[in-house]
Parts: sequence; C-alpha cells; structure tokens
Amino acid sequence: MDNSPAANILGTLGAICWSIQLLPQIIINHRRHHATGLQPAMMMLWAWAGVPLGVYNIVSSFNLALQAQPQILAFLSLVTWGQCLYYQHRWTAIETLSVAVPIGMVMAGVEVGLVFALRNRNGQDWAMTLMAALSALLLALGVLRHYVDIWKHRTVRGISFLFVGIDALGDVFSLVSVVFQKELDVLGMVIYGTELALWLGVFAAGGWYDLLPKVRQRWGSGREGKGGGTRGEELGRGQAENNNTGIATGLATLHDGASSTSVFRTASR
Repeated sequence: MDNSPAANILGTLGAICWSIQLLPQIIINHRRHHATGLQPAMMMLWAWAGVPLGVYNIVSSFNLALQAQPQILAFLSLVTWGQCLYYQHRWTAIETLSVAVPIGMVMAGVEVGLVFALRNRNGQDWAMTLMAALSALLLALGVLRHYVDIWKHRTVRGISFLFVGIDALGDVFSLVSVVFQKELDVLGMVIYGTELALWLGVFAAGGWYDLLPKVRQRWGSGREGKGGGTRGEELGRGQAENNNTGIATGLATLHDGASSTSVFRTASR
C-alpha cells in the first residue's frame, strides 16, 4: 500500500513513543534508587537489537522516523542497563560509564559498517533477512526474560506498566506505518508484531497476578464488612432482648463469650 504521508505520520508517532517509552522506567528507577525486578539482560538485548533493526530500516529506505527509532531504542536501553549496574550491582558512576560508553561506540560502529556493506549487497537478500530475524529475536528475548521473572515470582515486578503501554503503542504505530510503505514489508511487520504480542502477554500477566487478587480482596473485604454489620445487629438485638428479660446469667455469658468480643470489635471499627 503506497501512502507515504500516512507512513511518515505513523512512523513519527512510533518513533515518538519509542523515544519516551523508557523515560518513565528511567525516572522510576531514579526516584526509588533501585531497579529491583528490572532485568538488565533485557536492556542489553534491546540495546543490541537496535543495531540490526537500524540497519534493516535504513537499508530498506523506511521513512526517517523509523530510521531514527532504533538509535533511540539502543541509547535509552543502554542508559537503563547502566542504571541496573549502578543501583543493583552497586557500581560507581565512573565504572558504569567506563563500560557503557565503549559498548555504545562499538554498537554504532557495527551498525554503520553493516549499513555501508548491505547497501551494495547486489541482491544478497539473505543478509537483510538475517538483520530482520536478529532484530525480532533480540527484542523478543528481551521481553521473554521478564516472562521468566513473572513465572518465578508470580507477579509483574520492577517494570513500569506506563513504559509497557507506551512501547506497545509504539509497536502499533510502527507496524501500521510499515503497512503503508510503498511495498508491503512482511519482515518489518514480523519485527514489530512479535514484540507487540509479547507486551500484550505482560499486560495479561499483570491483570492475572496483580490486578485480579486486589479486586478479589477488596470485593471480599466489602462483603465481610457487610456481613459483620449484620451479625452485630443480630447479636445486639439478642443482647437487648436478654436485658429486657432480666436474666443475669445470660448477660454474663454473652459478655464473656468470643462472639460478644467480636461484636464490640466490629462496632469499634
């Protein structure tokens, strides 16, 4: 489908989402001064995923927004990975920068070299297929690393759902932008579609492990509160009837029993 304006607009929206996707996560890590639950392996895999994805998008002559998108992804992923080292592993800022900066330079050099090499590939489409496959694989492995943590701890911990939502929205915009390119690029659709499906799975896990128990707990406590009030009213009426009949032994039994204590505690709450 050839609709260049739509492709450019959607690609720009996807790039904007990917530009700010990790910012909420980075801000949360900074404010709480830890990155517990956030997988440094995921961040490093994503940083390296930006290399073949950038090569693929540039050599395929995608719109400028989609060409810039992988570079932003790689940079922010590397920053977040550095936060994991700084907060989780107690590295100093100098140690973190001394490792992260050379890695970033190597990534940039590899991407530039591959772009120049593949622009003159002379029909060797297998190389582009390899770039697309590596992009999808590294992005998927990064998210799947969180699936392991979710399964192990039975909760979605450490990761910002705002980050997940923005990233998934960026995948949607990018996916549709690829559809509106001059030629339908199936491999490009696979790259963005794979990650989108995995993020939807993280959302589902968050609903199952985190949201649903809270809803059940709140619903259950509400029902118990109503039930406690009803039992209190019934016992209160029973006590009033015993007072009216003037039976002292009945009053003593009611006052000393466990049910009487529970009535008073419920009323005090």
